[in-house]
Amino acid sequence: MLKGKTALVTGSTSGIGQGVARAFAAQGCNIMLNGFGDADEIEAARAAMEKEFSVKVAYHGADLTDVAQIEDLLQTAADTFGTVDILVNNAGIQHVAPIEDFPVEKYDKIIALNMNASWHTMRLAVPGMKKAGWGRIINIASAHALIASPFKSAYVTAKHGVAGMTKTVALEVAQHGITVNAICPGYVWTPLVEAQIPDTARSRGISEEAVINDVLLLNQPTKAFTTIEQVGGMAVFLAGPAADNITGSLQSMDGGWSAQ
Repeated sequence: MLKGKTALVTGSTSGIGQGVARAFAAQGCNIMLNGFGDADEIEAARAAMEKEFSVKVAYHGADLTDVAQIEDLLQTAADTFGTVDILVNNAGIQHVAPIEDFPVEKYDKIIALNMNASWHTMRLAVPGMKKAGWGRIINIASAHALIASPFKSAYVTAKHGVAGMTKTVALEVAQHGITVNAICPGYVWTPLVEAQIPDTARSRGISEEAVINDVLLLNQPTKAFTTIEQVGGMAVFLAGPAADNITGSLQSMDGGWSAQ
């Protein structure tokens, strides 16, 4: 079903985004990677993915806080592959601070990358999807698209915005063969999260096990991280035929966090 389709995944040079890109490549999709990082490492990952899955994999380093670069990313994907069939909006950043101390430039950047970029990629991808009569848009949101936590005003605002635009665009394209859904993970076990645990343990004077159970997974009743592979699997499911009539949904993957 997905073999030969093209998937554009933002923020896909590492972590969740790279896992989602690999999941689609395993289904036979051609991939447009996007994100930041060491150029040699990105090229090695791109070439390895292409070889492992026998699909075409391209890369574009667009800064998604810049509308002109977003437009170039979508145009390049269309020029390279002929179309963008599957759009996965994953790129994002985080900053934690009380609202009175929150740096304005950090707030603006989080809103631009975590929310506004998704609006721009969708507005640019939808015309081609309408023309094809088929498309899948998957926004990687967060448990924070459903609930709030203190000191994350920008991130929570952006993710709630992504939830709203997911529902709105889903209604607009519902009769064009296009579905729009969001995945809302809690804490996901990524190399970045793993690397932060020792520093957090030292700064708080607690064990690494306590950091995992009492800090990171405090609000996740399962006391288990969501995995990158699980997020990738959910994305593939939402793009597949079993999910043809699922649209405008916010798919929780948070170990029961938002059920409380």
